[in-house]
Amino acid sequence: MLYWVLKHIVLGPLMKLWCRPKVEGRGNVPHAGAAILVSNHLSVADSFFMPLQMPRRVTFLAKREYFTGKGIKGRLKKYFFSGVGQVPIDRSSGAAAQAALDTGIRLLREGKLLGIYPEGTRSPDGRLYKGKTGVARMALEAEVPVIPIAMIGTDRVNPLGSKMWRPYRIRIRVGEPLDFSRYEGLAGDRFVERSITDEIMYALMELSGQEYVDVYATKAKDDLAEHGRVVTKRTQVDSDRVPQSRAG
Repeated sequence: MLYWVLKHIVLGPLMKLWCRPKVEGRGNVPHAGAAILVSNHLSVADSFFMPLQMPRRVTFLAKREYFTGKGIKGRLKKYFFSGVGQVPIDRSSGAAAQAALDTGIRLLREGKLLGIYPEGTRSPDGRLYKGKTGVARMALEAEVPVIPIAMIGTDRVNPLGSKMWRPYRIRIRVGEPLDFSRYEGLAGDRFVERSITDEIMYALMELSGQEYVDVYATKAKDDLAEHGRVVTKRTQVDSDRVPQSRAG
């Protein structure tokens, strides 16, 4: 109930008025059935604008810390994230990561739309970073399509480190579904899962227009803190290693 109240009565109308979001390709989201919505991640605002502009309810796997806060603020945060359909996961260990994958696969088998940021964390500088292969594992295990979504301008609405939102028109580009059924039965193959993930990130790069950096965003943040720059030898996706999708 809270999800729909926020979407249609409270947050949705306010955010439309404040940032006038323009959505391209909304029809690529299936009217029924499970799918994974993968998005670049520029700002906290992504988690508000993307689901609020989709035609169906989107469930995100959210870090457990959102649900464990103390005091009134902690309880309100837990109530909010639970109410909008986010599911807490523990990301502190390998076992916890497997549990998160299992949760995502369960939600997909229930026919839900699952929202995922394959970079794993927000971009530290507006560029697109290497994707984690968990999204590929879930797509193969649950046998569902992956739909790339590019968020553009949310970092202008809510700049990194800022608690205040600013008016700025954002764009949301929804790409055509990526079909990975040709890899049926190959879940767990590291090469296959990396190839799928690279194809997903290539699609996001084309939709968003972001520069791609072939390191993980968490490492990039460490590099920026230690060296003042991201240490990498590659700044483009090698299209030769990205397999062709049936979606083209």
